Amino acid sequence: MAEYRTHMTIIGDILSTTRDDLQDEDGATVTYLIRKANISHSRISRILKTLVSQGLLEKVDLQGSNKYKISQNGREFLQAYNSFRNFADNFGLNI
Repeated sequence: MAEYRTHMTIIGDILSTTRDDLQDEDGATVTYLIRKANISHSRISRILKTLVSQGLLEKVDLQGSNKYKISQNGREFLQAYNSFRNFADNFGLNI
């Protein structure tokens, strides 16, 4: 049976991608994030809007193209999320 990803796991994937897998220093495009996170355009659009409003991602407008970069707050959040995920995994919990 396939295991579904939680909303937090998807957020972690998006933040990790914008931290580690950037195509260039300007940020990641929505299309790139869709492929890496493996979710629909409408869903990722809502998530990106939330992450930008919470200060975890920075939206960069370059020549009419939106790109996304992880912010310092996003890096701190991702570090805490990964620590908690590892802690929960040690107890056999899924987050």
